[in-house]
Amino acid sequence: MESHSIFDLLESNFKRYNQPNFIEDDPIAIPHKYSRLQDIEISGFFAVTLAWGSRKVILKKGNELMSLMDNSPFDFVKHHSDGDLKTMTSFKHRTFNGTDLLFFIHFLKKYYRSHTTLEDAFLPTIGAKDIETGLIGFQRQFIDDEYFPSRTQKHVSTPSRNSACKRLNMYLRWMVRHDEHRVDFGLWKRIKTSQLICPCDLHVERVARSLGLIRQSNGGWKMAKELTDNLKQFDSEDPVKYDFALFGMGMDRVY
Repeated sequence: MESHSIFDLLESNFKRYNQPNFIEDDPIAIPHKYSRLQDIEISGFFAVTLAWGSRKVILKKGNELMSLMDNSPFDFVKHHSDGDLKTMTSFKHRTFNGTDLLFFIHFLKKYYRSHTTLEDAFLPTIGAKDIETGLIGFQRQFIDDEYFPSRTQKHVSTPSRNSACKRLNMYLRWMVRHDEHRVDFGLWKRIKTSQLICPCDLHVERVARSLGLIRQSNGGWKMAKELTDNLKQFDSEDPVKYDFALFGMGMDRVY
């Protein structure tokens, strides 16, 4: 397909899916329940962590977890008691269980003692073209704890292991991107939209390959960067906006 035809297809589907009605059935609906920065950051972080499987189940489990946190995740993280944590031990979604959840809460409580925003943890090195160093730095900070359980490592990916980091890249899209439709939050201002990497799930990868936007034979970080670099020919400042188009087209099988 000619590049101008791909551009028209991506643009039209970006406009189609980047609408407020996208929110209701997507994991981003969970942080959209909140208005305080830290509540959005924490609920969004948990929402992407649980983003495995059907969106309906993800939403159910995400809302269940927020209910366990009294629908006030920042206050819960800061002020929970040992008794409060007992209710968390039975929580489970796919391979994410109570052990993982308790460490996530531990990490967040420790983190917010010295920081006001999770953006600090994801900042790339000065002059970096993309978010790679930010993701590597976040994962290293996350696991650098005497209480870190080894089983939890699979829930926070890193480019240093050639992971495509789909869920964390989706989280960064939520926190950094902004436009008039307000699906993404645009709360973080020190990371540029041009530094983001497109989240690559099976739907996105399938459509991108059909359009010739991915040629890497194996998935992983190189594939995610290849896709993003190719999307930059259509919008160099905000390439990950086309995640809406690729994901939506894949879900609806309209490509």
